[in-house]
Amino acid sequence: MTARTPLIYNGSQLQLMKTSDLSNILSLAVYYYGLNPSRTLSVSGSGGNLSSISDTRLQAGAASTGSGSYPSEATTAEPSTVTTAYQRITQASSTSSITTSDTGKTFPVYWNGTQVQAMTEQDFIDTFIYPAINLLTAGTTTSDQAGTYFISTSTSVSGATLVSSTPVYTDSRADTSLYSASSIPEALDQPQTITNYYLHILDPVLPTYNPPLYVDASNNVKQYSAAEIGALFQEYIRNQVVNSSTGYTITYNIDGSGTLMGSAMVNTVLTGGSGNYQTLFAGGNDYRAQEFPDGTPVTANTYSFKILKS
Repeated sequence: MTARTPLIYNGSQLQLMKTSDLSNILSLAVYYYGLNPSRTLSVSGSGGNLSSISDTRLQAGAASTGSGSYPSEATTAEPSTVTTAYQRITQASSTSSITTSDTGKTFPVYWNGTQVQAMTEQDFIDTFIYPAINLLTAGTTTSDQAGTYFISTSTSVSGATLVSSTPVYTDSRADTSLYSASSIPEALDQPQTITNYYLHILDPVLPTYNPPLYVDASNNVKQYSAAEIGALFQEYIRNQVVNSSTGYTITYNIDGSGTLMGSAMVNTVLTGGSGNYQTLFAGGNDYRAQEFPDGTPVTANTYSFKILKS
């Protein structure tokens, strides 16, 4: 791996890029990837290809009836668990290939110690593309991760676009306030939504930058236009993200390897209770009993949406 220090024009002469100059150029590379990502995610009601994750909650036990006396708590059905599976995220990749040919003057120039020299294709990848992908997979949610995805409990996040108004996961619990002895037999499952989780994609933001230089066909040193350098960056990052054989592909997963992107998705449940045993005398010989969900909320599972460079 050979990362070069590119040259720029400072208004009067050529000079080596400073760290800040290179940082801006890497942000530019990320910007162009963010305009057209090659690894994409979508959301649907079901049938995604990322891992299935489950929400669990308690529901009431079935009501019991007795003639002349209430069914005992020991014979009344206990609250049971309702499980809802969520598999709503689909991962896809775009076909991407390299069509640019290295003419010997295609890529940015650097100072080799004695003269100005054009980078090789591999120099270009080592200097710009790999570091840009490192930025994309850093696990933060800024414009330097443009074109990558994260989870939020909000439908509106500054600097990002909501992928779908359909939540990718919902944490629910039994709404104990809806169960009443006077309504026995109560509906078994009476949930409330605790938290919805949504998928977002980070927006590209064009940075301020001083463009790298190249050697033209007449051996003149020139600045790349925005279109020229943008096309190079986009072509090579898109290709590496889906085709890299050197550890720079990007994929997404739930609870696998990688770095958390956004909020972890939490499944909470009511625990610690033994069932809220309630009775109702409905008249005559109609004695009824039912056990409602009770307890205190605790975290049962935590699911992590991750980005992986591999």
